[in-house]
Amino acid sequence: MAFQGKKLINDPNDVVTEFIEGLVETYPGLQYLDGFPQVKVVLRADVSGSKYDKVAVISGGGSGHEPAHAGFVGEGMLTAAICGDVFASPPVDSILSGIRAVTGPMGCLLIVKNYTGDRLNFGLAAEQAKSEGYKIEMVIVGDDCALPPSQGIAGRRGLAGTILVHKVAGAAAAAGLSLSDVAAEAKHASEMVGTMGVALSVCTLPGQVTSDRFGPGKMELGLGIHGEPGAEVTDLQPVDVVVSHVLKQILSTETHYVPITRGSRVVLMVNGLGGTPVMELMIAAGKAVPKLQLEHGLAVARVYTGSFMTSLDMAGFSISIMKADQTILQRLDAPTKAPCWPVGVDGDHPPAKIPVPVPPSRLTRSDEALSRPQELSQQGYILEAAIEAAANEVISLRDSLNGWDSKVGDGDCGSTMFRGATAILEDMKKYYPLNDAAETVNEIGSSMTKVMGGTSGIIYDIFCKAAYAKLKESTSPVVTAKQWVDALEASIAAVSKYGGARAGYRTLLDALIPALEVLRERLDAGDDPVVAFVLSSEAALSGAESTKHMQAQAGRSSYISGEILASAPDPGAMAAAAWYRAAALAVKRKFQAS
Repeated sequence: MAFQGKKLINDPNDVVTEFIEGLVETYPGLQYLDGFPQVKVVLRADVSGSKYDKVAVISGGGSGHEPAHAGFVGEGMLTAAICGDVFASPPVDSILSGIRAVTGPMGCLLIVKNYTGDRLNFGLAAEQAKSEGYKIEMVIVGDDCALPPSQGIAGRRGLAGTILVHKVAGAAAAAGLSLSDVAAEAKHASEMVGTMGVALSVCTLPGQVTSDRFGPGKMELGLGIHGEPGAEVTDLQPVDVVVSHVLKQILSTETHYVPITRGSRVVLMVNGLGGTPVMELMIAAGKAVPKLQLEHGLAVARVYTGSFMTSLDMAGFSISIMKADQTILQRLDAPTKAPCWPVGVDGDHPPAKIPVPVPPSRLTRSDEALSRPQELSQQGYILEAAIEAAANEVISLRDSLNGWDSKVGDGDCGSTMFRGATAILEDMKKYYPLNDAAETVNEIGSSMTKVMGGTSGIIYDIFCKAAYAKLKESTSPVVTAKQWVDALEASIAAVSKYGGARAGYRTLLDALIPALEVLRERLDAGDDPVVAFVLSSEAALSGAESTKHMQAQAGRSSYISGEILASAPDPGAMAAAAWYRAAALAVKRKFQAS
């Protein structure tokens, strides 16, 4: 089955030159030679060939593998990249232009992937450059481990492991080494690395049709970066299985493509082929590291995960493993300004996971502080009665709250509040430190959020956390009426800040804001705190009932017409008024009894 591929391009013949134009506009450290369309060369903007006092490192090949190779041009990596047409080796004249543009007295190293066209074109350009007086060395990279050893002269294909060779050579050149030494390090690195690719789809060339030669539910192992067939087509497998197969193939003792044995230190590169999400690449990397460590006995020194050498829009990835001695690691860790080399991957990293931190209060509290006190203080006794009454009142209102919510919301307010209230009653019996009002309020929020879910649980946890923070400002074990008022005010402010609601928005704040106003007013007037609490609870109930006449501006009710909203009060406001009033009446009863 074939169909026209979709591409965000202009003329398919211009994709490479237009890519280069966009690249150099994006990265000021890069330039290109003004020789389009025949000469397509990206080079460092800070290098002038005749004056350059270090070894120039040049690579390149067919385009379509971006960010390779042009994305790795920069100080500490490539000095220039020669871009051919899509999947086509660059012409000799283009390669020669690149050599002439960046090569100084120290000479030039050409790093070439092992494909016949690249070898021939770069080879001819090298000979021509030598005849012009340039010092030239060439290293050919063939890191493919998917296919059996070739019987002919073709050899192993050059794949993503070439990028690691670029980095080693570029760092060696930046350190001021001679051409022969830079070439020796690059050759050594090329002999230490093996790569194998896996694809879920073939790529689509610009202007061409897309073909799914694999068929549904299939994948291909060992294909090349130009979409050429690989070792085998097989059923799609979980990434665990795929990674295991690839690692075994690269590290095979039969082919012995790479000199890696148990105990070796290695570098891992997981390379996306162009159409693979970062999530999937990271999953592959996360599975590869422990397999290398536990199944193959290798020490993984560095991990590079991302898209380094792609195949246009191919879905899949390749894995490269390089044996790493101290010199190779030093070169890989050396700084570079190449825009597409991963930043921050240098040095041995600490353990991949550490314990989840706990709040400081949990670290300092004793087991006794996290449990219900054996003896309650007067404040603890009253607080317990208020909490119990508030929770039971919410439980009794479950059906009424659901009924109101079925008209103006999604019908589950009562059930949600019921779960929170039930959790509070259960947890209070076990570990609420009732003699410590601040910690008890904090625990109430934790009880609610763990069972309520949605926005309600979060809102009430914010409410309790804000009150807790305000109450903790005092070192006195007894909370005064004024401190309770300040805590309520802080809670309302926090809910308003994070939830966005204010008075008149038809939310629980329309019950709590009137309650706060009356409570503060009565206390300022010198009323008994219990009397003030009861009067403020009446204001909370009146405020909740008044929501019938409000147009909702928050939550699901904001999508309901005013006519429907007028048929029921806001259930969240009614729930808040109910528990607030129940708590006030319980406190009144306790004081009357005493």
